Amino acid sequence: MTSTHAFWLAGRRATGETTFDVTSPWDGRLVGKVSAPTEAQVEEAVAAAYAVRDEFAATPAHVRAAALDHVSKRLAERTEEIAQLISAENGKPVKWARGEVGRAVSVFRFAAEEARRFNGGEAQRLDTDAGGQGRLALTRRFPKGVVLGIAPFNFPLNLCAHKIAPAIAAGAPIILKPAPATPLSGLIIGDLLAETDLPAGSWSILPVGNDRMPALVQDERLPVISFTGSDRVGYAIMDSVPRKHLTLELGGNGAAVVLGDYASDADLDWAASRIATFSNYQGGQSCISVQRVIADAAIYERLLPRIVAAVEAQVTGDPSDDATDVGPLVSEDAAKRVETWVDEAVAAGATLLAGGKRDGASYAPTVLTDVPAEATISCEEVFGPVLTVRKVDGEAEAFAAVNDSKYGLQAGVFTHDLQSAFRAHRALEVGGVVIGDVPSYRADQMPYGGVKQSGVGREGVKFAMDDYTYERVLVLTGLAL
Repeated sequence: MTSTHAFWLAGRRATGETTFDVTSPWDGRLVGKVSAPTEAQVEEAVAAAYAVRDEFAATPAHVRAAALDHVSKRLAERTEEIAQLISAENGKPVKWARGEVGRAVSVFRFAAEEARRFNGGEAQRLDTDAGGQGRLALTRRFPKGVVLGIAPFNFPLNLCAHKIAPAIAAGAPIILKPAPATPLSGLIIGDLLAETDLPAGSWSILPVGNDRMPALVQDERLPVISFTGSDRVGYAIMDSVPRKHLTLELGGNGAAVVLGDYASDADLDWAASRIATFSNYQGGQSCISVQRVIADAAIYERLLPRIVAAVEAQVTGDPSDDATDVGPLVSEDAAKRVETWVDEAVAAGATLLAGGKRDGASYAPTVLTDVPAEATISCEEVFGPVLTVRKVDGEAEAFAAVNDSKYGLQAGVFTHDLQSAFRAHRALEVGGVVIGDVPSYRADQMPYGGVKQSGVGREGVKFAMDDYTYERVLVLTGLAL
């Protein structure tokens, strides 16, 4: 019998009246049963977080930092167990799941470090003007209130960490809603937080269904919402609560640009390898996976066969096998959607060079060229292991092609030219530009987020803490400065 996983209500383990199943997208087996909170229990969690907000904001930094350090260390100790859980519920190859656990370890460690130095205060002399003589301004940051964190399925541990850790570091209570398809990894964080001395009520992890999300979004006691997911849902949230503070990390259709100076055999082998790996890692289910390759005509004919060969070399199969590079998508419906988009593109004139086949929830790593600009797979986020390759003539055309998208999350530019790197940084309408690599690089301490329909605000521990707090000025009068 598979045991039922409890949820975390105001820092304590709890169960509701109903359960739901979590199944493996690879083979459909039951991974676990999860208890779902009742409406009354959700209300209890929100009320507790709201009631404790002032106490938690005043909690000494060393208490919050110690709790975050504890979670970081315990995640590290349980890496293999948690990686196997991520792989089972998400379908992610276990080698990538281990990497995700390692990143979550770092996120909580970074948060502990930031908790110790955040809110230290900044003094500003006001006597630079005659009216400010004898006055000093002291600026500190204070939490805006309880945070509602809504996490997606694709990084079921680390993106929960990116909601919880900055909130605790900043002294903001948090209600976390993990993705219904992958709640088990997020609930593990509760196991570890429960071992700390954080105030009761300062955190809850509630695996409620998506149909119950609007009520939480509308609750006035939750003035800050951090959401990672689709642009459709993210902007629906924004439209429904325009007066709340939102951090939205939404979709992308990441472009990798290969400029003409990136021309040696070693250069092209490296670019092809990175493009193939990061168009397919996590089954392509990453907002910054490589979806579009934009290659200069000077190197296109040499690069394309390298990309195809590297994509075809990706090992697909059982995500629990250490040799597997590409596992299933999160569901068969997700794979069917990818199949539909690829078939549509081919019917419209695209050339299929690799892949293009579905088996249940798995979709073969795929390469397309000659894709019409109006094809869905050109315009939207595929969120699957599919890559389009396009030839352009020169840097200006390449950068224009990157910007010809409603999304703007990250871009990668393969070049050795420092001037091209700085021109890319200036010209590309994205939240991050990676030089010499794919757009899929993310360091968890750096500011991360997009422009256009890729969202608002920034994650990355310190930057999320800024989003969760506001500046309050204290003016001291009558001082001999």
